[in-house]
Amino acid sequence: MTAAFSPTNQNLLATGSGNNTIKLWDVNTGELISTLSDHSWSVVAVAFSTDGETLISGSWDKTIKIWQIKTNKKVVSLKSYTESISSVAISSDGLLVASDSKDKTIKLWHQ
Repeated sequence: MTAAFSPTNQNLLATGSGNNTIKLWDVNTGELISTLSDHSWSVVAVAFSTDGETLISGSWDKTIKIWQIKTNKKVVSLKSYTESISSVAISSDGLLVASDSKDKTIKLWHQ
């Protein structure tokens, strides 16, 4: 499991879990806002862009997904690893996504 707070909305929490989904929660009310699903295996990493408009997710399915928070839609899916994703990060300007994998590689992706 993994979790990240939105940097622009202190009440918005994204969680990734073993059921292959990302859930967006309002931590004030405990309400489930949305469920994002496109991964085929456990979601093990999530990270928000600094403007809070984009969410990056990484999974044991060896893919990284980029999501638009306003629409809850997947923007792009990235795959080039031979093993599962371990972590994801996004640069402060939102232009670079970094990821690492159990195949012992780190990759940079330009948006």
